[in-house]
Amino acid sequence: MPGMDIATLDTLRIVLDPAGQAGVGLALMLVMFSVALGLKVDDFRYLLERRGLFAGGVVTQVVGLPLVTFGLVALLAPPPSLALGMFVVACCPGGAASNLMTWLARGNVVYSVSLTAVSSLLAAFATPVSILFWSGVYGPTADLLDALGFSPLAFLARTTLLLAVPLVAGMLVQARAPDVAVRLRRRMALAGVLALGSVIAYGIWHFFPVLAPALPLLAGLGILHNALAFGTGLGAAALLRADRPARRALTFEIGIQNSGLAIVILIAQFEGLGGAAAIAAFWGVWHLVAGGLIVVLYRYGDAKARG
Repeated sequence: MPGMDIATLDTLRIVLDPAGQAGVGLALMLVMFSVALGLKVDDFRYLLERRGLFAGGVVTQVVGLPLVTFGLVALLAPPPSLALGMFVVACCPGGAASNLMTWLARGNVVYSVSLTAVSSLLAAFATPVSILFWSGVYGPTADLLDALGFSPLAFLARTTLLLAVPLVAGMLVQARAPDVAVRLRRRMALAGVLALGSVIAYGIWHFFPVLAPALPLLAGLGILHNALAFGTGLGAAALLRADRPARRALTFEIGIQNSGLAIVILIAQFEGLGGAAAIAAFWGVWHLVAGGLIVVLYRYGDAKARG
């Protein structure tokens, strides 16, 4: 990459004072609390109605996408910080935007919501464990974390606590006071987005002179990674012999990840690695663009089929 030492990406840090670090931790908890406030018992009914299709979707989310990500990283060998960002994004649960895009594309919204609900519920344990596993299996990211003095056990304990406590609290509020949950969810989600947006804005402003030359690399990796994610969802749906609405739902569920959660985890638990946060932030923008294009293609295909 002319004009820039690629290794610089691995040395960037979004450095926050103690108050800022506490704010990022709070943002992480707000994100999970707002997600949990929207989880209802009905969201899990697909587990009983279509066990095989449901289980296949969950396995694709929890194992399939990280595995595909590992293959891409092993093939392209990006800078370790970017590889770490890709692993963290792949290990996060599905994003709520997948439900909206499934609806717009005339997919199976019940299936989509059920998958999002379960992956969010599993995130308290599965996400940190999966991040540790895949970043440890790939040598360059393992070496990078060793250089940071990263403690796997401390990461597992902190992240599980930060994810599990608000998740349980939010689900309790939803179960016992659903009206309150509806009102709180909007406010908590807004607060989390504002906190996260502030951190991202700071990082972009502070590091843009260094990141600008790396934009082609970030964009290329992000677009390819996201395309493989959508393809993984579509391929898994074909293997599961899902009908067309369910295929569309699983395609969006795997292609749309909770990248906001990924960014917060990277800043709060990985010393604000700039390259990792940058690729996660790019994903957060691009997956919405790509998802929107896929919705348009699906709708166009439906209109053409109707004649």
